[in-house]
This record gives sequence, structure tokens and C-alpha cells, in this order.
Amino acid sequence: MADSTDPATSKVVRDDDKARYEIWWGDELAGFAAFRQRGGRTIFVHTEIGDEFGGKGLGSALAKGALDDVVRRGQLIVAVCPFIAAYLGKHPEYAEHVVNRDGGARRDDE
Repeated sequence: MADSTDPATSKVVRDDDKARYEIWWGDELAGFAAFRQRGGRTIFVHTEIGDEFGGKGLGSALAKGALDDVVRRGQLIVAVCPFIAAYLGKHPEYAEHVVNRDGGARRDDE
């Protein structure tokens, strides 16, 4: 069977018990983005994709799914995790939902 590299065959789910968003590739856990909730903020602290799932676009699919869910929940995004921060830097559509670590609005020159 050929291996598909289409991230559309993956799904992102929120696991509140583990405080993370998970990305599943079929029935395999491919990675996660850990977070903390503080008031009206979701603070992303670490993102990880298994080596065997690299190159499939799953990191970006995970970031998009997690960030879209945070926005739907009416929460603000704080990116401590370098991967999520880099993703946000490439996706200005999230800018109005992002604050920096001290709670201020994120600026493009930060």
C-alpha cells in the first residue's frame, strides 16, 4: 500500500486530560502540541512530531487545527513553543488573537 503524505488524512483532537492537542495519522498518534490554560489564554509550551511522521506536513496541520480551535473558543494565543511561534509568524491571519508572554499584543518586530 502506498504511503499518502496528504495531511488531510490526519485529524487533530484536543485532549483536555493531557492538556494537549494531538494529531493522529490513521490510528497512530503522530504528534502533539502541549498547552496550559491561564484565564482566557492558551499557552503553547511544546510541540512534537514523531520522527517516523516527518515530512508529511503534520506539524503545520497540527498547528492550524490547534490554533483554529483556540480561536473558536474565544481564547487568546501565547506561543512559548518555538514551532507554534514560527507558524504564527508565517500566518498573520491569527495576529489579532496572539499576545506575548507578558500579556501585551504581539508586534511584528518581536
